[in-house]
Amino acid sequence: MLTGIKVLDLSRVLAGPLCTMLLGDLGADVIKVERPGTGDETRTWGPPFDEVGRSAYYLSINRNKLGLAADLDRAVDRALIERLLGEADVVVDNFRAGVLERKGVSLDGWCARRPELVWCTITGFGLGVDRPGYDFVAQAECGWMAITGDPDGVPMKVGVALADVVAGKDAAVSILAALVQRFRTGRGKRVAISLADSARAALVNVAQNALVTGQDASRWGNAHPNLVPYQLFQASDRPIVVAVGSDAQWVACARAIGLDGMAADPSLAMNAGRLAARDRIVSAFSARLATAPAGAWRRVLDAAGVPNGVVQGVLEALRDSGASAETGMPSSVGGGVRFRPPALGEHDELIRRYGWGAFTRAGKASAR
Repeated sequence: MLTGIKVLDLSRVLAGPLCTMLLGDLGADVIKVERPGTGDETRTWGPPFDEVGRSAYYLSINRNKLGLAADLDRAVDRALIERLLGEADVVVDNFRAGVLERKGVSLDGWCARRPELVWCTITGFGLGVDRPGYDFVAQAECGWMAITGDPDGVPMKVGVALADVVAGKDAAVSILAALVQRFRTGRGKRVAISLADSARAALVNVAQNALVTGQDASRWGNAHPNLVPYQLFQASDRPIVVAVGSDAQWVACARAIGLDGMAADPSLAMNAGRLAARDRIVSAFSARLATAPAGAWRRVLDAAGVPNGVVQGVLEALRDSGASAETGMPSSVGGGVRFRPPALGEHDELIRRYGWGAFTRAGKASAR
């Protein structure tokens, strides 16, 4: 794990704070630096707010950090940040190009002064591109909206700010790789992640389909361009998805729901044949699955080893997950919760007095 690794978080909104939260989940000591008075923009991104006025958005990505309010335009605060930079192992920022330098913090200078430092900058569209980076814009410009939504509908964004999420996870992966390099060689690395690069890379097979065929991808709604049946169907009570990913699963699926004739049809034995017969298969499955509740079909398909799932609401999906209204979802990387998301400037006194040693004292206070 990352016990003892010091991470200075100069980021805000989603991708950067998600990255540093993951590092904190893995045991790193993370200090989140915010502007006095206003703090991270997501503190005001509500409702909903909890009973003490904290936005749900902010709470979702800021556990396992100590909070410091500091103004880089003030000499005393800049000196404090430089003191923290002098001992940090990792720095994460998402300032627009040139902003930190204008405030007296030189990225290149610090990386030259401390070659063991790992410094990750997250941008919208790459280093040197002075455009604000927002998930919605990245989804629009990087192909996601063109392939999301009903075939006859308008382009649609994904329901989660997923370009930010993917970029945050890419940043964490890159930082971990840079730390491995540092442990091996003693040298850190300057890392650059952009929402645009992460979003384009996340097109994976959809991008490859377009590259191989020379034809642009299109919207398939809840269907799949390469697999049949692999989509949403309406059972008698609620929607269910069926995801047949192999020829063996096709036979098992068709037999399980009582379409034995289709299971035995040699023209449907391979995926290419099923793609050609998409309309016939979808029509037959739609009629058959509409005759019974989704839960019944799920039991039948589970018994047959066919991937499927009943469409659940968010609260249904979170039931029994261990999610917390204060600290968010359980860690996806196997970590635990040491600190709740900090109030703005909550640990100012500790950090200003003890620097990185604040974690020892905050940890003792948290344990009481």
